[in-house]
Amino acid sequence: MDEIIAEFLVESHEGLDRLDQNLVVLETAPDDTATLTDVFRTLHTIKGTCGFLGLGKLERIAHSGENLLSLLRDSVLEMDAEITDALLATVDAIRSMLAHIEETEEEGNDDNEALIASLDRLASQADHASEAETPPAEPEPAPPVEAETPPAEPEPAPPLEAETPPEAVEPAEDPAAERIGDILVDSGSADRTDVEIAATEQELGDDRQLGTILVDEGRAEPQAVEKAAASQRSAADSTIRVDVSVLDTLMNLVGELVLSRNQLMQLASAASNKDFAAPAQRLNLITSELQEGVMKTRMQPIGHVWSKLPRVVRDLSHQFGKQIRLELEGKDTELDRTILEAIKDPLTHMVRNTADHGIENPEERVAAGKDPEGVLKLSATHEGGQVNIEISDDGKGIDADTMRRKAIDKGVISAEVAAKMSDNESIQLIFTPGFSTAESISNVSGRGVGMDVVRTNVERIGGSLDVKTVLGKGTTFKIKIPLTLAIIPALTITCADNKYAIPQLSLQELVRLEETDPEQKIEDVHGAPVYRLRGRLLPIIDLREHLGVDPVEEPGSINIVVLQTDGRLFGLVVDDIQDTEEIVVKPLGREVKDLALFSGATIMGDGTVALILDVLGLAGAAHILSPGSAHHEAAADLHDSTSSGETDGDDNTLLLLGFDAESTAAIPLADVERLEEFPADALEQSDGRTVAQYRDEIMPLIDLGPVLGQGNSALSGDEPASVVVCNYHGISVGLAVHKILDIVSRPQVNRAADGRVETAIIAGNVTDVIDAGDVMTRFIPVPERAPEPIGAFT
Repeated sequence: MDEIIAEFLVESHEGLDRLDQNLVVLETAPDDTATLTDVFRTLHTIKGTCGFLGLGKLERIAHSGENLLSLLRDSVLEMDAEITDALLATVDAIRSMLAHIEETEEEGNDDNEALIASLDRLASQADHASEAETPPAEPEPAPPVEAETPPAEPEPAPPLEAETPPEAVEPAEDPAAERIGDILVDSGSADRTDVEIAATEQELGDDRQLGTILVDEGRAEPQAVEKAAASQRSAADSTIRVDVSVLDTLMNLVGELVLSRNQLMQLASAASNKDFAAPAQRLNLITSELQEGVMKTRMQPIGHVWSKLPRVVRDLSHQFGKQIRLELEGKDTELDRTILEAIKDPLTHMVRNTADHGIENPEERVAAGKDPEGVLKLSATHEGGQVNIEISDDGKGIDADTMRRKAIDKGVISAEVAAKMSDNESIQLIFTPGFSTAESISNVSGRGVGMDVVRTNVERIGGSLDVKTVLGKGTTFKIKIPLTLAIIPALTITCADNKYAIPQLSLQELVRLEETDPEQKIEDVHGAPVYRLRGRLLPIIDLREHLGVDPVEEPGSINIVVLQTDGRLFGLVVDDIQDTEEIVVKPLGREVKDLALFSGATIMGDGTVALILDVLGLAGAAHILSPGSAHHEAAADLHDSTSSGETDGDDNTLLLLGFDAESTAAIPLADVERLEEFPADALEQSDGRTVAQYRDEIMPLIDLGPVLGQGNSALSGDEPASVVVCNYHGISVGLAVHKILDIVSRPQVNRAADGRVETAIIAGNVTDVIDAGDVMTRFIPVPERAPEPIGAFT
């Protein structure tokens, strides 16, 4: 009996999850007969099984819900918000009772009389309305209606007990019969009405199978019934329920097998016996296939996590008086069940936040020229060994000015820091602990606890979370997570004679700098080590420095592992690069689990333990990623120091600029406010001048190459434009160049005859030293007042 109850609980919970989704669908599409039939069948099955198991309280509430659903199915009643609320409350009550049964093996003492009375009242009102519409001259039709739809009688408890014995035997055959009937209807081999008539004949005492009745009465072909029965049997026989603990144990054993396989393969590669290599390779192949098969058993569609979201969005829409349509794409995208469990709460929290903060009230949307119904869209896709999840809305977006103001009010940042933050940096403040933009605290949001926890939970499983927003258009949260955490491919490296593993998901490429090649070197840009990778300055981290190990005295060749995290690239200098292999992730001990540099440990093929580097934690420790900041380029590090007043010596330091014709120029570092890069599609035209939107201003751009007669325009074509931002009488002006080359000490200079340009010999080349102020004066008139915010222009 315990096994039967356990099976009943599992199937009932699955059925209730479907009910949540289907009832929300029916509220917007009441004519969806297939969904309505599925809802009725699910609740009917639960009710019948309750009678068999002697669960009287649960049977009563399921019976009342079934009565109401039968009226909906017979089109006597039409689904509306009140009926949906009552049926959803029924689902919640049944779910609560099932949880009590699972915990105590009893139904509990919950008083559901008010809910049952509400269900019966709705059914009775519909019944009375039907009677009022029936002409008094035709009293005969009443008995046949009752015979066709016996659940429509809203009788009290005694008649319910009288109905229980015959329905108690239904679960033995009825579910299978209904499935065969559904298969016949879906394939077009039988009519829905004929199937329902045959089922009614069974209820009235006909002991023939449903398919036999349909064939005997000429309502279906024998071949179609045989095919449907075979299909029904194959569906039932092709699946089996396995306890999750069994899968976890199996996964652990496969993990140990993978470790032994790795050790064996290492021995085989070193052994001279060729007869040993063949069985080792065979074992390697079988282990890989077994690992893949076991991992598939743990994979589940993300739709299992999304199944509760339609109900959540529906409840929040009613609570806030909003109209929200939920769209789900990629529900069949599969992930490891441990990953699904980890992202369930973060996804729910983000959906609730979007419904509360993101999507406006219907009146606000209409006033803004939008459809009164907002759209909340979730999508999931596989890409390169990971899953991308997007949560987007077409709401009001996130206002960077509001974020800065709230952050100052709450003491998260100072006014001086806020003034220097870009819009993107301000938006990232949403992930700061204790930060909230809600005007008042509700039971949904406003307490400042949430988005920081969401990001932490996502990063804990090796994922990343980013946000993009357009004011007045909407917001998109992008989550990237691995498919599984149990066994992952990794690159093994060494540092100070110790082995470490780097998850291959974060690996972009490997770079080796030879000592004999002077062109390949790590440069120092204002105190920050960088490497020029295909024209882009790549921040460099030395692993020895962060491990607290002494640097190599004579490094010789330098090995750089190029990594990506949170959309940003950086290079990690290591002693040696070994090989890639699949590793089994083991959790860290309690004493070291809080170390930001490591995410776990593994056992290598030679039996040694290797720590797994946490790429995100490593970038954070090196200040490449900092909370609420996008200062990940060396140019941004340069800005941090100059804008904070650390300008000592800047008058004697030059920023070296490159142009199309391999010519160079320089500008005093003291004149530089910031270095930026604008994509080609971000450049716009205003009054015949090229401009860019920058920190809520319209920033004019000066194409420096043609001005100096050096090369083609840096503002044409599809390539991004490198821009030196300078301050000109309180406004920002950009000097566009082809590339930023280096920072050099100011050599002896010679002033030109006009006094406006100096020349110097830098790296063996004669280089013009530009007076930025003079260049801007020639092209930009002195502003009479500070510029208006972008929003003030129409």
